[in-house]
Amino acid sequence: MSTEQKRTNPFFEAYGTPHNTIPFDRIKFEDYEEAFMEGIRRDDEEIALIINNPEEPTFDNTLLFKDESKGEHYYDLLDRVSNVFSCMMSCETNDELEELAQKLSPILSKHANDVSLNPELFKRIKYVYEKHRELTPEEARLLENSYKGFVRSGALLDEEGKDKLRKMTEEMGLLTLQFSQNLLKERKAFELHITDEAQLDGLPQTAIDAAKLAAKNKGKDGYVFTLDMPSYSPFLTYSTQRDLRKKMYMAYNTLCTHDNEENNIEICKRLVNLHREMAQLLGYDTYADFVLEHRMASNVANVYNLLDSLIEAYKPTAIEEREEVIAMSRKMEGDDFEMMPWDSAFYSHKLKMERYNIDAEMLRPYLQLDKVIDGVFGLATRLYGITFKENKDIPVYHPDVKAYEVFDKDGSYLAVFYADFFPRDGKRGGAWMTDFQGQWIDRKGNNVRPHVSVVMNFTKPTEEKPALLTLGEVETFLHEFGHSLHGMFANTRFASMSGTNVWWDFVELPSQFMENYAIEKEFLRTFAFHYETGEPLSDELIDRIVKSRNYMVASACLRQVSFGLLDMAYYTKKDEFTDDIIPFEKKAWEKAMVSEQLPDTCMTVQFSHIMAGGYSAGYYSYKWAEVLDADAFAVFKREGIFNQETAQRFRDCILSKGGTEHPMTLYKNFKGQEPTIDALLERNGIKTR
Repeated sequence: MSTEQKRTNPFFEAYGTPHNTIPFDRIKFEDYEEAFMEGIRRDDEEIALIINNPEEPTFDNTLLFKDESKGEHYYDLLDRVSNVFSCMMSCETNDELEELAQKLSPILSKHANDVSLNPELFKRIKYVYEKHRELTPEEARLLENSYKGFVRSGALLDEEGKDKLRKMTEEMGLLTLQFSQNLLKERKAFELHITDEAQLDGLPQTAIDAAKLAAKNKGKDGYVFTLDMPSYSPFLTYSTQRDLRKKMYMAYNTLCTHDNEENNIEICKRLVNLHREMAQLLGYDTYADFVLEHRMASNVANVYNLLDSLIEAYKPTAIEEREEVIAMSRKMEGDDFEMMPWDSAFYSHKLKMERYNIDAEMLRPYLQLDKVIDGVFGLATRLYGITFKENKDIPVYHPDVKAYEVFDKDGSYLAVFYADFFPRDGKRGGAWMTDFQGQWIDRKGNNVRPHVSVVMNFTKPTEEKPALLTLGEVETFLHEFGHSLHGMFANTRFASMSGTNVWWDFVELPSQFMENYAIEKEFLRTFAFHYETGEPLSDELIDRIVKSRNYMVASACLRQVSFGLLDMAYYTKKDEFTDDIIPFEKKAWEKAMVSEQLPDTCMTVQFSHIMAGGYSAGYYSYKWAEVLDADAFAVFKREGIFNQETAQRFRDCILSKGGTEHPMTLYKNFKGQEPTIDALLERNGIKTR
């Protein structure tokens, strides 16, 4: 008889890792489905214990129920495996995981509906909502969120309505997954393979080196350029080969529109209609009305007021900016030259060089990733007193990922921080922050600290050079790091309200706030040294960075506003959406446009934020939060950008509070008054004091 012990699914036991971090090194593919199914079973068991309790429903035995005799994390299994699986789907996916996700999607949607539409569970929560004991403010907000969450999930619908909602949410889950998979496949399928070195003309050496490495990794000679941003963006900005710029531009801007299996047009139409049907089933006119009920903006009119006021303020400057770039293109190419979209970045860069003598590549040698990491961590130390220490004993899901222990200013353990910096096959584009474990305080009074992660797609190191960033990539790092601080400083009783669990037009405040430091001389001084000579970034170069900060700022603003208009156009529909996606898109954002649009390009079919990323009827929140971040940073500018008392107030009033109070209340606790658009206009040079 074999003495070999049966292997235990690592999700089912104490992890035995530093700070109970995810044991990525022990998790196998087959563990996911088993853990998901067991997690669903445990959820069902917990709900049965709650609804079968013969005692009168109370806040404690209904909302706070946990059978602690089962052991820590017993009823958290579904959350824990979901967090890991979601990470792998975004960062390290493969065909097996994609197939499993398709299989699990309807099962998980059904389970979520079984919970939110359980009449007995809602009956108890409703009873507590109407007849509860005296509650703390945080308990009251949890109860309010729980009750309204059930109502907004269909708890008041009749059985026919609940059945309709179930079918809608299950279909939506499958379609959003298919949308994302199509986009990843289509983006990864394209490559521009160059073997003639003359076609590399104009490109910076960093882009050439990266393309050479990409070709080598694919077993090819020459150079491979892709639609990943570290490859695509330099090509459009620097390449003198207009035909190849056009090829890259059209490949990127026609993703998922082709006559193949990855076409997302019908998926987008159906998603728009599903959102509308769901909202109307729940008693709202539009999906935007449903969403904005729980946002700072409150209603559609306030969103359009923001977007329209930005168009009014920025469009005249944006028109001037475009005319200046056109003039630059004709100065170089002749009066008959017609600038096309694949030319804009190229000639805009030429104008920026003529005006400020600065571009992203000039700064790269001073922005070595390892030094930038030290600089960003050092900024957090300077503001908040926290420190970071890499711990190689913490398991990670890919060799590129680094894991750090974070310590508070008194030396106590604060959080675990993961950083995943580089693009690779199986990893989606963009940048984001997530968490593997939220923060909460358990019944024994233990403050369970968070494990947060930032994921980016920066320019990779090559065989000759370390990873060297652009200033834009430094801003991206600061942005996601701001989200992570929101998670790491969380200090609330309930996990559902900790960290970034806030209204979506408030969640971008901590992230966009941090971007302000990217051009502050004192901050750059801490890490911006030439990777070969050690020479610091000169005052003169920093001054040129600051002066060029608002170059094309109005065009950038209107680009964001156009996305917000497109989002609202889809989700304020009251009737069935039957339009052709491409012309609908062109019309939806027309008033924010300052240049002609190409008939075949389409943003909607790759607009993950509003189709598959949770920003449906919420994309405006980036600009909403930008008003907040400019207003908040103006306080720091007045009191000192490294003022620790101001930073502590920001931490205490905003970063540590999560969603425990209305976000405007939190903001006014920090600032003393509501924000205005003035600080943003002043920062962008649209309005002077």
